[in-house]
Amino acid sequence: MPFITDDPNMLDDWLVVGPSAALAGTSDAQPRTMRLLGEMLQLWTDATGTPQCRLGTQAVLIQSRYGYLWVCPSGHPVRPLFDFPEYGEPGRRMVDCGGIGVAVSGLRLIENFLDMAHFPFVHAGFLGQVPHTEVAKYQVQVDPATQEIWATDCRFWQPRASAAHDSGSEVVYKYRVMQPLTAMLYKSSSRAGELDAIGLFLQPLDDEHVIAHTLLACYDDTSSDAELIAFQQTIFGQDKPILENHAFKRMPLEGRAETPTRGDTTSVTYRRWLRERGMRFGVREAA
Repeated sequence: MPFITDDPNMLDDWLVVGPSAALAGTSDAQPRTMRLLGEMLQLWTDATGTPQCRLGTQAVLIQSRYGYLWVCPSGHPVRPLFDFPEYGEPGRRMVDCGGIGVAVSGLRLIENFLDMAHFPFVHAGFLGQVPHTEVAKYQVQVDPATQEIWATDCRFWQPRASAAHDSGSEVVYKYRVMQPLTAMLYKSSSRAGELDAIGLFLQPLDDEHVIAHTLLACYDDTSSDAELIAFQQTIFGQDKPILENHAFKRMPLEGRAETPTRGDTTSVTYRRWLRERGMRFGVREAA
């Protein structure tokens, strides 16, 4: 298939191409076009409401799950789509926060999503505040059964952790990386004893451009959908210009290119995990 990469990490996995709702009113005669890996796909729903996809005249494997459309470019996925048990749980609100284009490798964006050290400096007044800058020690491991990365025991003081919070508190975090371009964040909820879930699903347009789709699965009985979306987009808007001004648009996986710190434990694991997978798409070649 004429995609811009032959990296099996992209071709043989499930990649998001947009929200399922985007296919409302479409048909084989009037499909919607969406870009993926340098190509324009045509998507529509058939008479039974089942999503369909093609590239040129060739059918592309597609499914609708978690409110989004996922395609496997090669048609031969090496694994099923990740589990998301919080999706649709009673009491949780499912809010699609929209797709935002970012001109950087998707690997860079996932790494930024995993980083707590930048909170007080980039998201001051929201996710962090000087002098609360220390990243406490936390645990990172790769689950031997699913090969997903999990970072646990993450704690950080935040002046306003979400749209539902209006005062500062120590927030508990858990991070999960399911695929090179998909990750989840679980954080303290306004409902005692529960964790909100935030999914980041990246649609790779090419090696240096993605559309970032964000999904909230949260407990919030006070905020409107517009307020929840505005909060997430505010945070994303603060990250976007920094990401797009990286010296290297693509992720350098060689050890000498960038130096990690203690706060980068998850990043170090993520980069090693990518190297072990033989990741080439979105990666900067060694000098």
